[in-house]
Amino acid sequence: MTQGSITGHLIRFALPMLVGYLFQQLYNTVDLFVVGNYVGDAAYGAVGSVTPIINTLIGFFLGLASGAGVLVSQYFGAGDRENVSKTVHTFMAITWGMSIAFTVVGLGTTPLMLRLMGLTEGPIYEEAKTYLFIYYTGVIGLMIYNTGSGILRSVGDARRPFWFLVITAVLNTLLDLHFAKDLHWGVAGVAWATVIAQCVSGLLVLITLLRAKGTTYRYEWRKTRVDKTILKQIMRIGLPSALQMAITSFSNVFVQGYMVGLGDDILGGWTTYGKVDAFALLPMQSIAMGSTTFLGQNLGAGKLKRAKRGTTVAVIMGLIITALCLLPIMIWTPAIAAVFNKSPGIVEQSVLILRLLSPFYLLCCFNQIYAGALRGAGDSRAPMYIMLGSFVVLRQIYLFIIKRVAYVTTWVVLGYPLGWLACSIACFLYYKFAHWEKHKVTSVQTETENDTE
Repeated sequence: MTQGSITGHLIRFALPMLVGYLFQQLYNTVDLFVVGNYVGDAAYGAVGSVTPIINTLIGFFLGLASGAGVLVSQYFGAGDRENVSKTVHTFMAITWGMSIAFTVVGLGTTPLMLRLMGLTEGPIYEEAKTYLFIYYTGVIGLMIYNTGSGILRSVGDARRPFWFLVITAVLNTLLDLHFAKDLHWGVAGVAWATVIAQCVSGLLVLITLLRAKGTTYRYEWRKTRVDKTILKQIMRIGLPSALQMAITSFSNVFVQGYMVGLGDDILGGWTTYGKVDAFALLPMQSIAMGSTTFLGQNLGAGKLKRAKRGTTVAVIMGLIITALCLLPIMIWTPAIAAVFNKSPGIVEQSVLILRLLSPFYLLCCFNQIYAGALRGAGDSRAPMYIMLGSFVVLRQIYLFIIKRVAYVTTWVVLGYPLGWLACSIACFLYYKFAHWEKHKVTSVQTETENDTE
């Protein structure tokens, strides 16, 4: 990515990532579709409500993984073969250890997390607990996949992680239908389908790294160890992102509690919104991920001007593609909502929330892409502070007040665009005026830049 068309690089990188993310979203989306159409409303609310709980642990790991990815992309851009290999083996060692720890912690904290969400008894509580217990037994597959695919993407290979997701998403769909519809296993069936598919995806990416002979990023069992210098760099870059993602997800557990207090139909509508929201933001998030790798490689190669130009191009691309995604959501909202659950009350609330919030997706382009670019430079503390302040502190203060002043769906959900707006303004100002380029890991002299957009 250090030479040639900037737009072309971002498109070629983002497209397979976008399709890959689409298939990754199919895991939980198919789960929701199956339980919403073949199991029942309680199961639908349960599967939809557990996402913030899962993301509290998984988000922490993905934040650390982003730090390893930044290191790999910068060392790869600088041609530092030794440190690319050290980073790969250090983070793989971390991944094996954290997989065991997260399984234990996830299983142990499930009842507590559900209580914090306001679920203490009843059908939704029982279904959610069943889903989470099964999910955490197979979390190792998800973690190995994300580590391995992050390594491959950091060196510019987004194609193979995409195909692995295609294979396992199809597998998950077939198993979902068989376990829940044919065998009538209910929520347990869709949970086991997800676990099996994720373990297969982890195995595929692990085999790819083991067989990558002649590359700087090949994984070898005998080299699995933690390099203290690399570990410090991963923690410096990745820990702020890890804390930001985990704390934000944990705060969403309390947001989910506000929805539980508004009634089952609103909880179901919020579940539907969350899934449509995840799909609508995928193109922009793929471009943001591309900007992280692009900036990391070019900063590693000493091309600061080209790195900054790449971020500007990414923002423009994100705004255009997000605007195009909004049109079908606004026009066909009732039909889209009914795909997941046809209950009239849930559809009504889904339409209300989707039409209220989706126009604000344009704000997310700024905070996600600028934050991604800053992480690519190795400056992950600033995005952490900004996002925690906007998505956690500001949003929780707002919801605390709203619950006592105007506790209705409209005012509660408006807490989300309020956080997006504050975060976008802060990210833009920091990117524009702070000297974030000083955070890069490598020390390559600036090269002559002859690039095109």
